[in-house]
Amino acid sequence: MADNYTIVIQREFGSNGRTIARKVADRLGIRFYDRDIVEKVASTLNLPVSTISDEEEKAPSGTLHYLMAKFPLGTDNSYMQDMIFSVQKDIILKVAEEENCIIVGRCADYLLRNRKNNINIYIFAPYSYRLNVCIHDYGMSPEEAKSMILSVDKARDAYHKKYAGHSANDERFQDLMINSALLPEDDIADMIVQLAKKKFGIEEDPHVVI
Repeated sequence: MADNYTIVIQREFGSNGRTIARKVADRLGIRFYDRDIVEKVASTLNLPVSTISDEEEKAPSGTLHYLMAKFPLGTDNSYMQDMIFSVQKDIILKVAEEENCIIVGRCADYLLRNRKNNINIYIFAPYSYRLNVCIHDYGMSPEEAKSMILSVDKARDAYHKKYAGHSANDERFQDLMINSALLPEDDIADMIVQLAKKKFGIEEDPHVVI
């Protein structure tokens, strides 16, 4: 589809950026890509998704969030990470060419930077808000939540710098930066939907959910 569009959402850990991204996808009636990409990478490389799934079964919820956020397929091996990123890049570029979609994380903002019909969005929140989300939504203890926010933020920043050459929260490369503590998730999702409709001219799209 020549005129398809993409929305990339990068987010701070605990900002509920992933939840907002899914709400936007539902409202626009388009595909939402997050862990699906990991599964596609695993299939392409003939690696078991259980590389991380085994850890998910053994780990408490907080550790699960950490593993999912920190390393693709749960690995910190540099060679493996480079190989995974290369395959992941091809998958992201392919889905962006084939369909309207929302992609969460994975340096997609960098990979799709030259696409005309793309919006890069960064969702952040104050530390106190993210701490509350980790404790009440993710079921972490306060100590675990503090450790997770610090560790995941550091890991995501290092990952993005490694492959994109800059931090995900660098305003020079984002079209919109949103404080998710400012408004309810549904209101933020509606705001992004309205931006997409204006930017991409999809007011009359029959698949748009209003």
